[in-house]
Amino acid sequence: MQTRTLGHNGPPISALGLGCMGMSDFYGAHDDANSIATIQHALDRGVNLLDTADMYGPHTNEELVGRAIKGRRDEAFVATKFGIVREPGNPTARGVNGRPEYVRAACEGSLKRLGIGTIDLYYQHRVDPGVPIEETVGAMAELVAAGKVRYLGLSEASGETLARACAVHPIAALQSEFSLWTRDPEHNGMLAACRRLGVALVAYSPLGRGFLTGAIRSPEDFEADDFRRHNPRFQGENFTRNLALVDEVKKLAAGKGCSPAQLALAWVLAQGEDVLAIPGTRHRSRLEENLGALDVQLSTTERAAIDAVFPPNAAAGDRYAGPSMQMVNA
Repeated sequence: MQTRTLGHNGPPISALGLGCMGMSDFYGAHDDANSIATIQHALDRGVNLLDTADMYGPHTNEELVGRAIKGRRDEAFVATKFGIVREPGNPTARGVNGRPEYVRAACEGSLKRLGIGTIDLYYQHRVDPGVPIEETVGAMAELVAAGKVRYLGLSEASGETLARACAVHPIAALQSEFSLWTRDPEHNGMLAACRRLGVALVAYSPLGRGFLTGAIRSPEDFEADDFRRHNPRFQGENFTRNLALVDEVKKLAAGKGCSPAQLALAWVLAQGEDVLAIPGTRHRSRLEENLGALDVQLSTTERAAIDAVFPPNAAAGDRYAGPSMQMVNA
């Protein structure tokens, strides 16, 4: 398994991790037994970075990951997140909480659900605009001092916010959506700030929420409760325009002798040794396909060809619906 260092002084972890969100939430029906088998197969293959969050489910995804790694704790590098609050009576409603007392309580809850004594990487899932980042990260730093957390991270934070956070305590990772169809970190200062501050960039949704696999051909491919039905990029004319982009990626992949998913993941990993990716899947076959991206090397000419058919800002539509997009601190 190829490894990459988590920030300046962090541990080596698998270049490709496993995003576990869709095993419990957001992408339609799920099968816990199949998902646990997929997580354990990932561990067997040397994938040790497992990504979850307390809001996935909510809570049930952490419990799932905990069951999957029971007896294999030393093989897993567990990343989880706090900060997005879901309302029990309204599953679509979201809030953000970065208050120090909430940070401490959320950590205790995650430890219990995961069944572990220490969280390897603890992210603030979204920046709370009502709480100075210094206060939130200060509380997170206390968790490190108490031995409950090893490394700290932020998710969807701007370069300015990241710098303020690093002044309080070292930040090992910044998680952001990053893929061929979401190249914001290249242009909004996020990736530059990570490199200036010695922070790894962990790319979530590196396959464009499945679109870049080429397997999605119609919005009707989604189950009724799949949140992508309400995502701007998967609706109406946006869907049609984005499908045309994916068809170009399929052509390039065919010429390279790999799958579209492998080409898309290889592109993300080619952005630098400080970039990791956490594609999500519930299926072992897809996991194996994704791991094949580690063997795909892109030349400068091939990267230029990809840029020519899928340039920055080519994707049609916002990457989130309005309220969720407003939670992005970038």
